[in-house]
Amino acid sequence: MLNILCIGEALIDMICTDKGQTLSEGLHFQKKAGGAPTNVAAAIAALGGKVSLAACVGKDPFGQHLKDTMDSFGVDTRWLIMDRVHFTTLAFVSLMENGERDFYFNRGADGELSLDDITQMDTRNYDIFHFGSATAFLPGPLQGTYREILLRAKNDGGFVSFDPNYRQLLFGRHKESFIHQSWHFLEQADFFKVSDEEAMLLTGTDTLEAAAHVLGERSPAFFAVTLGKDGTLLGKGSQRAMVPSIPIQPVDTTGAGDAFVGAMLYQLSLLPKADIRTMDMEQWIRMAANANKAGARTCAYLGAMEAFRHLNNQIFD
Repeated sequence: MLNILCIGEALIDMICTDKGQTLSEGLHFQKKAGGAPTNVAAAIAALGGKVSLAACVGKDPFGQHLKDTMDSFGVDTRWLIMDRVHFTTLAFVSLMENGERDFYFNRGADGELSLDDITQMDTRNYDIFHFGSATAFLPGPLQGTYREILLRAKNDGGFVSFDPNYRQLLFGRHKESFIHQSWHFLEQADFFKVSDEEAMLLTGTDTLEAAAHVLGERSPAFFAVTLGKDGTLLGKGSQRAMVPSIPIQPVDTTGAGDAFVGAMLYQLSLLPKADIRTMDMEQWIRMAANANKAGARTCAYLGAMEAFRHLNNQIFD
C-alpha cells in the first residue's frame, strides 16, 4: 500500500446550532474538527489507507481536539505541529433561513506551517501528495511550504492530487490571486477535483463544457468535476465520461467532496506506483463510482467526522 501525505489546514468549525440566527444573535455553537485536507486524511484512514497529515494547530484545547480526532482515525500526526504562539484557527458559521451563510474566519495557526517545522520530513517516504487547502493561498508561511512540498513531490516522482476548495468568503476581493495560485498546482497535478462552479471560475468560462475543455487543454491531469446529484464528470485531455451519482436523501452534505477525494486516493494507494499514471478511463470510471458511494455515505450523517466513522472499504465494488 502506498503512503499518502495530506497538507493544508486543520481547523475547528464552530457551527451555530440556532438555525436562522446570525453569528451575533446565536447563543449555541458546536465544535467540529475540520479543514479540507484534514477531512481527506480522516476519510482515507477510515477506509484503511496509510496517511499522514502535515498541518499546524495551536497548543491549546482545540488543537488537542484535532490531534485526538486524527489519532482516533489512525492518521499519522507526527507532522501535525502544535504551535505555542498561535491559536488554533476557528471558522464560525451560521446557516440562515435563506440558505446563505453568516461566516467569520478567525485565522490562527493553520497559516504558520513553515519549512522549519518539517525539516525532518523526507518526502521520498510518500508516494501520493494531496494539496487541498484554500487557506494555503492566503498570506503566511504555509503558502511557501505548500509550494515547496509540491516541488519536492514532483522532483521525487510523487503522484500529486489537488483540490482548490475555493471559498468566496475568504477570497471575494482576491479572486485573481486564488486563480493564479491554483493554476500553478493544476498544471502540475496528476489528479484534481473541482466543483462545477470552481471549474468555471478557474477557466473564466460560463459553461461546464467550455470549462472542461480548458481544464483538459491546460492540465495533464485526470480530473473530476463534481456535480452533486447530477454525478461526476471525468476528463483528461479530450476524453470525457459521466459517472452517475448515488440517489440519496441527504442529512448533511458537509465533507462529501472530501470523502470523494479520500476514496479516490485510497483506491490509488492500492495500486503499484508504476501503474497509477497508466490507468485508462474505464479504470478511473470504476474508481469514481466507488468514490461517489463514499460521498453518498457521508451525506447520510450529521457532520463530516461522524460520517467518516461509517466509511469502510466494504462499500466498494
